[in-house]
Amino acid sequence: MSFPVKYGIYSEIETKDVIFQFNLNNEIIKAQGKDKTWIHPLEWLKRTMGNDWIYYSSGGYTGVVETIGEYYLPNLQYPTNSLLGGKPFKTESVDRIVSSWHEILQAIPGPGNGLNGKFKIFMDNIRKISPGILKTKAENLFSTPEESVTVLPPDARHVDYDVIPLNISTGCLYKCKFCRVKTGNDFKEKKKADIKKDISRLKKLYDKDIINYNSLFLGQHDALNADMELILFAAKEAYSAFGFENSYIKGSSLFLFGSVDSLLNADHTLFAKLNQLNFQTYINIGLESADQKTLDFIGKPITTARVKQAFKTILHINSQYDNIEITSNFLMADNLPKGHYPAFLKLARKSVAKVQTKGCIYLSPLSINRPSREEIFKFNRLKILSRFPTFLYIIQRL
Repeated sequence: MSFPVKYGIYSEIETKDVIFQFNLNNEIIKAQGKDKTWIHPLEWLKRTMGNDWIYYSSGGYTGVVETIGEYYLPNLQYPTNSLLGGKPFKTESVDRIVSSWHEILQAIPGPGNGLNGKFKIFMDNIRKISPGILKTKAENLFSTPEESVTVLPPDARHVDYDVIPLNISTGCLYKCKFCRVKTGNDFKEKKKADIKKDISRLKKLYDKDIINYNSLFLGQHDALNADMELILFAAKEAYSAFGFENSYIKGSSLFLFGSVDSLLNADHTLFAKLNQLNFQTYINIGLESADQKTLDFIGKPITTARVKQAFKTILHINSQYDNIEITSNFLMADNLPKGHYPAFLKLARKSVAKVQTKGCIYLSPLSINRPSREEIFKFNRLKILSRFPTFLYIIQRL
């Protein structure tokens, strides 16, 4: 939507200075300042299940939707590769809410005698949920710290990154030199019994608010490399256990990462079976470059021949299945070998005769917290030349 939409079932408290929203577990999920120091009346804060605060800014609307595909720009508290946005967390009004929201809630006067007793119970319940409780809950999202989600697929933007994370594997196939977000562990599948335990644990954690979720992320960094039966088992078990069929949010989405080799080595029947599930499935593949010198420079142990074959496979799958979209990532940086961008345009422009509606390409800046006008200009130029929907990949975690 091109305007702010409040979605799901939630409760709201409004004072003269701030608006708070709470989920069905009485946990704070959104906040917005109302005083004159608040940056913009249509911008707000969101707290994620990973217990991060995100400030959503409009960014003037026009450039934002063209650049990231959404109308609101997420400003994150942690280092990321975003080329857009300001520093909202350094403003007094935003910092006050992020650092003191619980104290603000405690200071709200209690209800008078004329108000319904349910309101008093509600106020008591939300005041019990302290920052410490929310921090502990975020840590319990994963069975071990090594399984935490350090990055979500960029396609999760379609559901505002509101996904339930279920790891069916850990680690990744490659140990790319450029990568800052993966664990560095070897790829390893999880057992079905452990996955079922994780599903039960997550169902308890999301509790009453699970009705506000309709999307699943199969992690960790290369779930597509898992055995086909394990992927399908996890997707079906989670859909049933989490009650996605009864979600308050229409439709269901499935997100996972893949690699060049996991895509090319996948069982040829996997995609037909994924297409039959009750999900719209998004698989994000890290191609990074179609230039061998660039692949060597970034320490990605694959060949350009495999990258080109993977891109051709992506085109084929996207044309065959209505309920699957495979997207890809390419790097963007000033110091990449000169063959990188010409090789990119051979795929993004010359491989197809007309503009495509599927198969988003995400350009991922290598720089962290160092935006520049040159990089934005470069992105805009590549977007214009690309025949695929092309957006910036903002590294965002759960």
